[in-house]
Amino acid sequence: MNLDELRQLVSQGESDRLEFKRSTGDLKGGMETLCGFVNGNGGCVLFGVTEKGKINGQDVTDSTLQEIAEQIKRLDPPVHPSLDRIGLESGKTVLAVEIGAGPLAPYVYQGRPYRRITSTTTSMPQADYERRLLERGHARQRWENQPAVGFRQDDLDEAEIQQTVTEAMAAGRLIGPWSGPADTLRKFHLLVDGVPTQAAVVAFAKEPLPNYPQCALRMARFRGLTKSEFLDQQQLTGHAFLLLREAALFLRRHLPVAGRFEPGVLERIDEPLFPPAALREALVNALVHRDYSIYGGAVSVAVYDDRVEIGSAGTLPFGLTPQDLTRDHDSRPRNPLLADVFFRRGLIERWGRGTQKIIDLCVAAGHPPPQFEEQAGSVVVRFIPSGYVPPHRVEHDLTERQRRLLHALRDGGPKRLRELLSVFIPPLPEQTVRDDLILLRTLGLVVSSGRGPGARWQRTPQ
Repeated sequence: MNLDELRQLVSQGESDRLEFKRSTGDLKGGMETLCGFVNGNGGCVLFGVTEKGKINGQDVTDSTLQEIAEQIKRLDPPVHPSLDRIGLESGKTVLAVEIGAGPLAPYVYQGRPYRRITSTTTSMPQADYERRLLERGHARQRWENQPAVGFRQDDLDEAEIQQTVTEAMAAGRLIGPWSGPADTLRKFHLLVDGVPTQAAVVAFAKEPLPNYPQCALRMARFRGLTKSEFLDQQQLTGHAFLLLREAALFLRRHLPVAGRFEPGVLERIDEPLFPPAALREALVNALVHRDYSIYGGAVSVAVYDDRVEIGSAGTLPFGLTPQDLTRDHDSRPRNPLLADVFFRRGLIERWGRGTQKIIDLCVAAGHPPPQFEEQAGSVVVRFIPSGYVPPHRVEHDLTERQRRLLHALRDGGPKRLRELLSVFIPPLPEQTVRDDLILLRTLGLVVSSGRGPGARWQRTPQ
């Protein structure tokens, strides 16, 4: 750094990455800030610049430099900042001590952790420190990077591995052609001394059972709005990409259909109730970020008449909350090796925006933002519609005509028979519509008040 560069830097003022110290007389304060920098995004401490940005410099001797070196040794884990000396016209010197973000955070100075917020250095809260300690330990010793006991490379699906390479190259996220499964697994860090890791089992195992029953997918299409009765139920085990495909097929078969009824048009215009891209994003998140150390865990897909819920075993990692998922947040994958495989295939990004993408897609389709919850040891994403969706089946299949009547009663307000007759073009016989209403009343979907031509019909309150 030369003098002109120093002046330009100082002109920016103190910030979350720049601190001024009048001299090394406040070396302790400078080291606390350096600790805050290495625990954050990195930064630079300038000794010889006043708080107001006046460049005075100081006398620098070998003793000064030795003292700085001794104080840097009190940072733990060890760090290696750069030290630059900028000479001034007065003969004085400004010392610039610069450091990047530390890969082994949290760091402590003299046994205490610090953080940098805007232009202030403060002690790191104990809860934050403990959380980051867990993250550091997780990076070194995770469930996914342990060798898979009893598994060999031959137990992995070579065709799926080759498909991963093909899609990764198409997405521009892998350089080099297919050179065999072993080479690919090494590139993805999915081998430990030639043995597949547990992440490799999750991503590519031909048959996870019996050692890995948690590589499971549970799917159900429930009748109505509760879990009291189901119309279809499936449970599968397999690698993550197989489960993703099967879940997408299940949703395609059972996803409630939102019908638009346009004036003067007899046929209902069917569209998927929820954006398929949003549902797929939620499925990918569930498969990538779930806690696979839970032996009986699974990814679950529950389809109701009015909503879809996608859940995954385990709570949110690293102090994240359901509210964090609705706004900008750091990408903190529980399973970074598995996440990398999905990233290379173009199925996820690395910026922690997957949940916000889900929200954006649903809002753009006219729905409320999905709900993110932690419940009973699982993370659940709940997709809810913007309005009432007539069911397809209650004890037996409903006809298109009956669903159209329910749609006409969607606002809950009572309507006379003549109002309901007007929704059908060409007109239907009055008795036909009356019979449908009586059937819907028998099924508990509508209620009536009054008798004869003055009778009023309305949807049963939920």
